[in-house]
Amino acid sequence: MPLTFAAFQALIRDRYHATDSARGTPGTFMWLIEEIGELATALQDNASGRAPTPEQRANLAEEFADVIAWLTTLANVNGVDLEVALRKYTDPQRVRGVKD
Repeated sequence: MPLTFAAFQALIRDRYHATDSARGTPGTFMWLIEEIGELATALQDNASGRAPTPEQRANLAEEFADVIAWLTTLANVNGVDLEVALRKYTDPQRVRGVKD
């Protein structure tokens, strides 16, 4: 069964909201940045020019998931519905072209 952004955001809210809201935006943002750093390291490890090992590929996938989870946590702490926010990408009049 596919996982929607709404379902994922609800899962994160249900499991962690009490702790996340007590930590607040600044602390949650710092956790997100830490995870982005770990993702950057995993990306660098996978960009060596050699085929990544299964362990490196698994770590890369885990770091992407961690970044999404912490970004979702930050959205929850700040009352942002990600599914609604992401709809901007479905409106061809709003999102055009590619950023350089």
